[in-house]
Amino acid sequence: MSDQLPPLTALRAFESAARHMSFAKAAEELHVTPAALSFQIKALEQHLGAPLFVRLNRAVKLTEAGKTLAPGASDGFQALTAAWRATRRLQDHTTLTVTAGPAMTAKWLAPRLYDFARAHPDIELRLAASLRMVDLERDAVDVAIRFGYGADDGLYSVPVRKEWLTPVMSPELAEKYRTPESLKDAPLIFDDSIAFLTPPCDWPTWFRAMGIKFTPSRGAHFSNADHAIDAAATGAGVALGRRPMIIKDLLEGRLVAPFKVAIETQARFRFVCLPGAETRPQIAAFRDWFLAEIEKTAHISDGFSIIPVEDIPPA
Repeated sequence: MSDQLPPLTALRAFESAARHMSFAKAAEELHVTPAALSFQIKALEQHLGAPLFVRLNRAVKLTEAGKTLAPGASDGFQALTAAWRATRRLQDHTTLTVTAGPAMTAKWLAPRLYDFARAHPDIELRLAASLRMVDLERDAVDVAIRFGYGADDGLYSVPVRKEWLTPVMSPELAEKYRTPESLKDAPLIFDDSIAFLTPPCDWPTWFRAMGIKFTPSRGAHFSNADHAIDAAATGAGVALGRRPMIIKDLLEGRLVAPFKVAIETQARFRFVCLPGAETRPQIAAFRDWFLAEIEKTAHISDGFSIIPVEDIPPA
């Protein structure tokens, strides 16, 4: 038997029909008539010497040969599409797609993007706020700003400053809760988006860092860090705020951080792209701007006693 591949158009018709389990839907996707699609699949079956589909009255199903071919055809076209997309992106020096978490986007990136756009009017920046771990080889994304412990194997990755957390509240609440001990009676806000951190960087940990025996059990819980910080800024309670999420509100006076003790996590943000892509003009420009912006606000740590979380005694 010959290993010569059949025509690509016939394989494409089969892959689409197998994915939809419908000749009509596949024809619509490929912008051909059902008759043309059926002809392509029949040509593929003749090339193979065996049927790939069982034709029923209003549906089709795969034969054993079809079931064997379908996964490889699907993977092959996905890989081909990803390679073509990546190749096209190499030729594009004006568009930049960046993904970051919703909180990082809302509290840190979005308020600063005007400066980047003004400095680089030739770059069309597209920002995707998502917690989904994108595949930089397959997805139409150039840069990911990731937070956590990832090693980013096989990728170009630039780690930035470690994160720290400290209690933040509105100026009005700060007048009422003047000491760390007084927070035992304060309405506490919990940011559940950092529950994955190990060791934990939560309210019980912060109280232990202050030498206070207290394990809070009640308070408002938020799944997004920016929502927790916004609630604190309105006076709803006291939140443990991560440095990049609170900088703007601190500088503009909506929040205060009266107790200059912070917990330093072992996690950090990283600037991530495909290896070699860091030399593309728009990616290099965004990386340099991103790192410079972080350094501009490094002074926010001045005056804080920052305690690595691993140095805090466990409960």
